[in-house]
Amino acid sequence: MENVLGLVALACGLIVGLGAIGASIGIALMGGKFLEASARQPELMNDLQTKMFILAGLIDAAFLIGVAIALLFAFANPFQLVA
Repeated sequence: MENVLGLVALACGLIVGLGAIGASIGIALMGGKFLEASARQPELMNDLQTKMFILAGLIDAAFLIGVAIALLFAFANPFQLVA
């Protein structure tokens, strides 16, 4: 059972790290597509920009939920034995 704390720390690192990579890739792809769409139809730039910022917030929210779950496991570990 001593390895449980090490495994929880490893899992927390994976949750935060993979979530950050996924959010970064998602926002980068979305930003690139926004620039392409703005170059094709500049008159729609304001509508596209609003939608892009909403989606960026949702992508970041998904990452922050993962961070909150990792912090839950790091500090209020349900797998830890109470002695």
